[in-house]
Amino acid sequence: MSTVSMSLDAIYALAHDTMTANGCDEANAAALADIVMRAERDGSHSHGLFRVPGYVKALRSGKVDGKAKPTVTKKTPAVVHVDGHGCFAPLAQAVGLPVLAEATAEIGVAALSLTGVHHFAALWPETEFLADRGLVGIACTAYMPMVAPSGTREKLFGTNPISFAWPRPGKSPVCYDMATAAMAMGDIQIAARDGKTVPLGTGLDADGNETTDPAKIAAGVLLPFGGYKGSAIALMVELLAAGLTGEQFSYEAKANDNGDGGPPRGGEMIIGLAPELIAGDGWEDHVEAFMDRMSSIEGMRIPGARRHKNRLDTGPRNINEALVTTIRDLN
Repeated sequence: MSTVSMSLDAIYALAHDTMTANGCDEANAAALADIVMRAERDGSHSHGLFRVPGYVKALRSGKVDGKAKPTVTKKTPAVVHVDGHGCFAPLAQAVGLPVLAEATAEIGVAALSLTGVHHFAALWPETEFLADRGLVGIACTAYMPMVAPSGTREKLFGTNPISFAWPRPGKSPVCYDMATAAMAMGDIQIAARDGKTVPLGTGLDADGNETTDPAKIAAGVLLPFGGYKGSAIALMVELLAAGLTGEQFSYEAKANDNGDGGPPRGGEMIIGLAPELIAGDGWEDHVEAFMDRMSSIEGMRIPGARRHKNRLDTGPRNINEALVTTIRDLN
């Protein structure tokens, strides 16, 4: 695979300029470019520049409004809602997360529902936003049906990622962001592009047979991680991100989508909790004693540690050259 070296500023500029060239205003382009750059910085390649062609498809088809202005409503002191009015999710998050953080810090528990958004990015930026302010963050979103419930071969669930972040004052937070599928579809697509195989149990081909060929899985169906356990968590995400927000379930998103290859309209649920108010004084020391005990186990890696280590390197990143060419041709 041929790569090209790009600075983080160059990655941001490429994403930003591509968005503005295809109809985004400054606010939408900046929010999206920031998320793309941060994904590449942290090594989350499936949510970085790899997503830009899909963003452009959604803009060009008119499915996404690149000039939308999200609006915030506080339904109660602890319930915040953002209507994205058809924007990509990062701008709606940027508008709503400060309000959620303030409500959580004041009350102890608060929720933010996003509707009318198109989510195509990682979830950890939302939960880390809360953790960086001393709060616990939980976020989840549905997508289009790509995953068969345990014991079946029919697509019903999205890859339905969920993210959790726990604050560690003075240290990087505990943070994970994972699909409830055995593998995220973006990683499947990158494996297919790069000619790699994936573990058996990741998904089935179009005929319902197990395969390690990611291209055949992309044309077939993904499986949930952990069998019925992952399937149950995927169901929970559908209910939180669609049932609780009032937005589309994955199967509804598929039925109402225009098939342009970009992200469908959907919802996201973000929940904040304040350990200082809930657990009280001494919560940091109590948790850090547990973290020290866990870290002492040989082979143990704290969730999020790899991304946070990558983040310390502010140097250039090696990006797939064909992808960069494709994106530049979109300008």
